Amino acid sequence: MKLKALLYIVAMCVMGGCLGGIFSCNRIQTNRPEEDMDSFLFDLSASMGDTSRDVVRKVDSMLQVTTDSFWYYRCLLLKSKIAFYEGRFDTSIVMLKQVERFGNRFAEDKRVFSIWADFFNMRGNIYGRKAQIDSMIWAFEKSYYYVQKSGNARIMPDICLNLADAYVRDGRYDWGAFWYRRSLSVMDSLRLPDYTRFPAYYGLAQVEMELRNFKDCDYYYDLAYQYFDRMRPYEKHIYLNNRGNSYYFRDDYQTALTYFRRSLALVSQYPELEFERNLTMVNLGEVFMLMNQTDSATYYLKLCYDYFHRTGNVSALYYIDTQLIELALKQGKVDLATRYLKQAVVPEYIEPNMLHIRNRYLEHYFAEKGDFRTAYRYQAENEKIDDSIRSERIRMRAEEIALKYKQDSTLMKKELLIQQQENEVLRLHQVTYGLASGLLLVLAVSALVVIYRKRKSDREQWNLQRAIAALRLENARNRISPHFIFNVLNRELASTQGVAQHNKLMNLAKLIRWNLELTDKEAVSLAEELDFVDTYVALESEGMEQFEYIRRIDDALSLPHVRIPSMLIQIPVENAIKHALRAKEGAKKLWVEVKAMKNNELEVIVCDNGGGYRRNSAFKGTGTGLKVITQTIQMLNACNKQPIVLTVENVSLENGEQGCRIRFTIPLNYSYQLR
Repeated sequence: MKLKALLYIVAMCVMGGCLGGIFSCNRIQTNRPEEDMDSFLFDLSASMGDTSRDVVRKVDSMLQVTTDSFWYYRCLLLKSKIAFYEGRFDTSIVMLKQVERFGNRFAEDKRVFSIWADFFNMRGNIYGRKAQIDSMIWAFEKSYYYVQKSGNARIMPDICLNLADAYVRDGRYDWGAFWYRRSLSVMDSLRLPDYTRFPAYYGLAQVEMELRNFKDCDYYYDLAYQYFDRMRPYEKHIYLNNRGNSYYFRDDYQTALTYFRRSLALVSQYPELEFERNLTMVNLGEVFMLMNQTDSATYYLKLCYDYFHRTGNVSALYYIDTQLIELALKQGKVDLATRYLKQAVVPEYIEPNMLHIRNRYLEHYFAEKGDFRTAYRYQAENEKIDDSIRSERIRMRAEEIALKYKQDSTLMKKELLIQQQENEVLRLHQVTYGLASGLLLVLAVSALVVIYRKRKSDREQWNLQRAIAALRLENARNRISPHFIFNVLNRELASTQGVAQHNKLMNLAKLIRWNLELTDKEAVSLAEELDFVDTYVALESEGMEQFEYIRRIDDALSLPHVRIPSMLIQIPVENAIKHALRAKEGAKKLWVEVKAMKNNELEVIVCDNGGGYRRNSAFKGTGTGLKVITQTIQMLNACNKQPIVLTVENVSLENGEQGCRIRFTIPLNYSYQLR
């Protein structure tokens, strides 16, 4: 039967993934050593086909004593495999999701590699049942990757066979043959018994059948049949089903029917092989139809239709619809064929063989309808498909022959390779010495470049620090000039005598002293900075009419422990008083606000109502203070991942006045160490 899409769907069952990985877990509460536990689970998996119920019972007893351990999920994978084998796919997927969550928790643990190998093996089988070929190949390749990392070579033959089946279903027969032979090579290296090789034999027979090389096809089937009695039930089904298909492709329908009947009699003895049973009925239905036994064909095709409709197997439904259309035409029921055609499902991907059959039957259908133009169109499409399939088979056969030649000539090449390697060793020594010398030269040059760049960077940083220090000293001289000091002193001397005069003079002295001390510091505590600002504002506000100083500090802040850059608040405050408020008529307001932000940052705002920043103002000053701030922030930001952000903007106030607002956003974990 040319049921190419369905032909291999069942093939994945044989490779269900032998769950024999090696794990260890200190939490296991059993009386078995770990090696015995591994062998025990491996043997359970091997006996699954004949005694599934007994295997489930033993696995359930193991799950009760291996809670949330590597062994627990090892057992859960085996139970998922049993559910898959019995056709309970949803249950199998639920268990696999539990295993996946566990694997993600221990993604870096080497012990979990075997779990991942079995997990992706099972996932590939599920993708295969859904005819998602690309996903199936991806999953089996992931399984092969993890089985190599785990070192558990015992399950490698099964994964190689699964990869081979996947590539054959994808139409890449050269790669399918490669992985079948790879599985045989692994079996040889593991010294496995001869009877374990039969899946690779009937897999290679499948490849030869697709290439229409029936002589080699029968050779491999005969090799596999030697171990027919050692096969499990679903493996026997695969052998009988696929060998029957090989005779179908030779148009020997009577011999094909013999194998399909044997397959149906076999799977009918095992209720859990429901998929295999319905697949065999599809094969029987088509063969009976081709032999013009329409009653038998109708019986089997309609009997299996409900199962594939229930399981949502669109590929199988498409093929059954195709057969029902032709069957209705053979019965002379054109209207029934029309109804089947209208109700037929359309898969996302249709293999060329299946499309070829559908086109042939549609050609027949439209010829019966009298629409010969459409019938001819389907005939022309089939001629294109025939040419494409013929070319593809020729290419595949050439690649298969090339692959055989490559493998057969490997031993001859080894001797030549050994001799070549002896010569290569001598050249390798010479090249190694040359490379080592070149590497040393590159390292020396690189070291010189790194040293040069480091010194250049240090020199630039030192120049920047020196420039900032000079700006600070200049700013200090500009901010507190002798004129200001004498004005304040004269004002204080002319005022009242006694304690108040003494305190003011003390504040002035403290301001001068702090001003000089802060020029040498990168950072100070928030308490020191605010004390300095308060002292400065108190002295500077003397003689300023209608002046109001508004200070809002977040109570949640620990002022002695929060550090900010030196003069960060004082310089904007000084600029606001000198260049905005002093010459202003009417009410003069100055706001200083410090608060903690939710994102672990500190916000500092200095605002005035002096009319806003004006570039051409007569009171704009030299700008030295802002240079100190911006260059200090620039230098410190280079040493921190999260920067200090400075914004200067004009704002509209409530009474319609304009003001200048300077805002600093400072990370609380900011580092003031220059590196």
